[in-house]
Amino acid sequence: MSLNRIGSIETLTDLNSTDRQDFFGEEEPETLASPTERKPAPKPLGDEPVSAFDVSPWMRYLQIGTAVVYCLFAAGVVFGYAAIKPVFIREGAYSNICPESDDDTCVEIHLNLMFTVAAVGTNLAALPVGAILDNFGPRVCGILGSVFLTLGALLLAYAQELPFDAYLLGYLLLALGGPFTFISSFQLSNAFPRHSGLILALLTGAFDSSSAVFLVYRIIYNGTDGQFDQSRFFLVYLVVPVFIVTVQLLYMPAKSYKTVGELVDQADEAQAANDSQTSSTSFDDQVTEETALLRNERRQLQIEQRQEREHIVDEVESLLGSVTADDLVEEEQRKNTTSGVWGVMHDKTVYEQITSPWFILICLFTVIQMTRINYFVATIRPQYKHLLGDADRAAEINNFFDIALPVGGIFAIPFIGIILDHTSTVAVLSVLVSIASLIGVLGVLPYAWAAYANITLFVLYRPFYYTAVSDYSAKVFGFRTFGTVYGLIICLSGLLNLSQSALDLMFHKTFHGNPVPVNLMLLAAGMVVGLSLLVFVAVQVRRRQ
Repeated sequence: MSLNRIGSIETLTDLNSTDRQDFFGEEEPETLASPTERKPAPKPLGDEPVSAFDVSPWMRYLQIGTAVVYCLFAAGVVFGYAAIKPVFIREGAYSNICPESDDDTCVEIHLNLMFTVAAVGTNLAALPVGAILDNFGPRVCGILGSVFLTLGALLLAYAQELPFDAYLLGYLLLALGGPFTFISSFQLSNAFPRHSGLILALLTGAFDSSSAVFLVYRIIYNGTDGQFDQSRFFLVYLVVPVFIVTVQLLYMPAKSYKTVGELVDQADEAQAANDSQTSSTSFDDQVTEETALLRNERRQLQIEQRQEREHIVDEVESLLGSVTADDLVEEEQRKNTTSGVWGVMHDKTVYEQITSPWFILICLFTVIQMTRINYFVATIRPQYKHLLGDADRAAEINNFFDIALPVGGIFAIPFIGIILDHTSTVAVLSVLVSIASLIGVLGVLPYAWAAYANITLFVLYRPFYYTAVSDYSAKVFGFRTFGTVYGLIICLSGLLNLSQSALDLMFHKTFHGNPVPVNLMLLAAGMVVGLSLLVFVAVQVRRRQ
């Protein structure tokens, strides 16, 4: 979601004064640059994007619906780890290397490491996915995603029979398939620019809901008393990558759809060419029968070209509606002014940006929060088993979490955009730090009501946090270096998330299954870094004002 919201902002705010002229019938400037003199819109390194009006509406509807379906089954399926972990344990995962007398602690640690590596791989995959998408288009990304999903499903289906750690590798490959299918679907929001927000909400909702795939399987597994075992499930799951490959080859777009900014440029260039052609008087003065025929042919060609360009302008207008590019830019400028931090580091080099407190503090905050999020997902049941002293109650809380995770993500979607667009960045950071601290406090209380309150806040906080970090990066560092800066934040956070394995060992070995010390450590670190970030940004905003 965040990437798409940012993409829409980028295409508007990067338009120069000529680009933002109204091509829908308002008064044109006296002097209009020729197409060759105009600054072209940024284009991918591979094939040029396609205009949405070149594809029939029913086909675009079909593509969006299809993307929502396969994102629902593939985009973030590995984040349903808490739901499928009991199945893996019952199926005997890692039983060949863990002693029976270990009381499942060895298996728990290995499975948590499997999830940690998968979560890290998901973050690190964002950079190569973006490069492949820019160079080869969404179809290639979708096919590669299906390859990873296929290999991951096959390894997990036969994990018990393979002579290596097929659980870790298989779950990692399953995780890598998610970004390839999800990120490559972002560009579909440009298929209907006036409804891009709805399309992004559908895709993001599908991503959040995909964690329920393993929950549904666990219900079936328990209902069949283990007859529909792990091997059968992952062999059936192969239907998903086969479906993705099939639709990619049949009708999903091979090229990305043009953004709003690129459509504006296309229409402006067409209008400029029309004006240039109208004022052209380069015919020979001497008229002969031959030159008269050539003149007629040229005039006919010009008429056809003008009609085609006018058709382009009309089609762009129908896609974008009556609202002008200037109106859209003014709306984005209002949002940027409200944030209080827009443009603060836009004119700096990448080195200056990543060595500034603006970057260091948000990166540290992201590392801590991402580690807390993934650690909680991996250890929720053993944490509450110890806190409440009741294995059955811990299982009930785990079941509630499995349902609340996808539902909470979907519920939070419409409110996230409203908060980010209509409040200052200082206010957003205040909410982030406050909720993170409250979650930390609830996480150490030995009461059932605290557990349910903790989970409810967690599932609402998770999508808000991820979106807020990307929104902060866009507003503070700008779009010129956004890919590098935001990608570096996510990659560093992913790599440092490997520390989750050390926290897991401390939880199970050092503190003998007591989650309170680790949770207090994470709470303290989050509060110190979060308050430092909040105070720094608040002081800088006050100075700017």
